Amino acid sequence: MELSMNYIAFTFETTGADQSEQLIALLSNQEFEGFEETGQYLKAFIPETTFDESAFNTIRKLFPTLVYQKTIVENINWNLQWELSFEPVLVNDFVAIRADFHQPAKHVRHEIIITPKMSFGTGHHATTYLMVQQMESLDFAGKSVLDFGTGTGILAILAEKLGATKVLAIDNDEWSITNAKENTLQNGCNKISIEQHNAIPVVEKYDIILANINLNVIKANIMLIESVSNRGCKILLSGFLKENEPIIQDAVKKVGFQYISTVQKGEWIAIMVIKSN
Repeated sequence: MELSMNYIAFTFETTGADQSEQLIALLSNQEFEGFEETGQYLKAFIPETTFDESAFNTIRKLFPTLVYQKTIVENINWNLQWELSFEPVLVNDFVAIRADFHQPAKHVRHEIIITPKMSFGTGHHATTYLMVQQMESLDFAGKSVLDFGTGTGILAILAEKLGATKVLAIDNDEWSITNAKENTLQNGCNKISIEQHNAIPVVEKYDIILANINLNVIKANIMLIESVSNRGCKILLSGFLKENEPIIQDAVKKVGFQYISTVQKGEWIAIMVIKSN
């Protein structure tokens, strides 16, 4: 990507976190390259040269009452833009997530250094925070781990730092794969395999499964998640709202998972289950 070019910036007035997440997912598939969430507003950026008006209108029609503004941002320096807006994330004294241009964090057990090319997947979103928070309670030593929907690779990197001996990190997005590889290299990881897949490969089974995606993807893949789980496998699921908890609870119950706990941050939750049989 060029460091300096003209971008189109859309500012959407959303009805809440759920609509913001839906917009991010849809716009990401149309080559939008950056997002900023501030309260009820979502800003989305795309290079002028790659903007497809017809594809955008198809998405817009899915949200009939959506209010937005469109502006041209001239000669934006993308790396500088994210550096100015990216702040380190602290999950208690457990983990600090920062960029390489930040000073090392003090008084934390683990540091993860990432390249902040996007505002989501950097630890700032509540679901990533919840996943990291819950990983503190799991024993990763000597375990095999699947990170389903790895994004920037944060959870896979943390799994290795916590003692996992084998980690498979998968995503269906080419950008995520490239960025996750950069981030694992930057963190000195050597036990993580990063692969692009549209579905979980049924090749081996895992001791811990991490899935921070969204409600529909988790529901559609819950049987696959069960099929690649060892007995006693701990599964962390997130990417959905508190109001959707009954749907997830029903899905995990149908495949025989035993419910352990739910944690919440804002409107978002993460659920932990175990394969007991």
